[in-house]
Amino acid sequence: MTVDALAAARRVAPRLAARAAGHDRDGTFPVEDFADLRSAGLFGLMVPPRLGGLGATFAGYAAVATELARGNGATALVFNMHASVTGALGALTEELAEALGVPSEALAARDRLLAEAAAGAWYAVAMSERGVGSRLSKLSTTYEPVEGGYHIKGAKTFCSGAGHADAYLVAARSVADQSVVSQFLVPAGPDGLHVEPTWDSLGMRATASHDLHLDVVVPADRLLGGVEGLALVVAQLMPHWLVASYAAVYVGVARAAVDAAVEHLTARGLDGLPAVRARLGRADAATAAAGLAVTEAARRVDGAPGDAETNRWVWRAKLLAGTTAAEVAASMVEAAGTSATRRGHPLERLYRDARCGSLHPATSDVCADWLGIAALGGDPDLDASTPRW
Repeated sequence: MTVDALAAARRVAPRLAARAAGHDRDGTFPVEDFADLRSAGLFGLMVPPRLGGLGATFAGYAAVATELARGNGATALVFNMHASVTGALGALTEELAEALGVPSEALAARDRLLAEAAAGAWYAVAMSERGVGSRLSKLSTTYEPVEGGYHIKGAKTFCSGAGHADAYLVAARSVADQSVVSQFLVPAGPDGLHVEPTWDSLGMRATASHDLHLDVVVPADRLLGGVEGLALVVAQLMPHWLVASYAAVYVGVARAAVDAAVEHLTARGLDGLPAVRARLGRADAATAAAGLAVTEAARRVDGAPGDAETNRWVWRAKLLAGTTAAEVAASMVEAAGTSATRRGHPLERLYRDARCGSLHPATSDVCADWLGIAALGGDPDLDASTPRW
């Protein structure tokens, strides 16, 4: 599976790269990229083979995401959201479902949603909100039971792929009990779902991460897991989909910056300068090290998900990938010189994209704090001044 999926990602990546500059310049969404991903079967990457998917492990996802990001980091970042939804759904095994009290009808709904993804449906994530970011316990979006389903009302921000996805994973708090946070897969079609164009950013300009306003009623089977209050539990059990999945993307962005610098420096005959070669060498080593951290985190996720040491590697991977991408891209711009700072130059775009790596949840500062508490022998999910989620 992984070999086929990775080969598909490598075939698609040059096409993503060819379109990246135009979409970055105009701030437009790369619709053609997602048509390519769909045609390649990658929407089913995390879907079990019995439901028509490729059945990738987390390590398989990380390898594919890194390759896609070498083509266009923005496209890989949006794809990461879809993979996170399908990956978390696919990881809800019968054993875990029984432990969480998930009813059989919810498992049937899980299978239907995964099969639809394998057939080409694309899911986005609508979790973050203005003023609270991605902290699930602080959300203002609410839901309450109504006849035939649930009424969801609120507003989300940084919703990558807004206006283009087939459905949105929406996190909301119960009106009846504000400590209960649940997740719903809201179809894109119904009235009451409105995209407000707000995304005009420094980097990752092609992600269409606009605001999403909701005042909708969804059927009961759109409650993921069929049990209210699972959102915070899933965040504890599967932090890799909320933290380390971003890391693979930014390793790809860092590698793309090195690739672009090599092409620029060689074309201009600057590759003979010792200082330039030293920068390339350090960038190559740093990118490889970050990639190995992601690989190790993924290996542990696949072998022992949720284990304490696994989670340490999950947070390490995100911290290292985010900081490394920014540092490598900055160094490659310095090696290339002023001409690389012109709008439209690949390194100028990659510099801006790479700078976003430390800012996605969990931010580099939050990751470092988590790891620091763990190093001191504390519980990093509980021993913090503010809730992690």
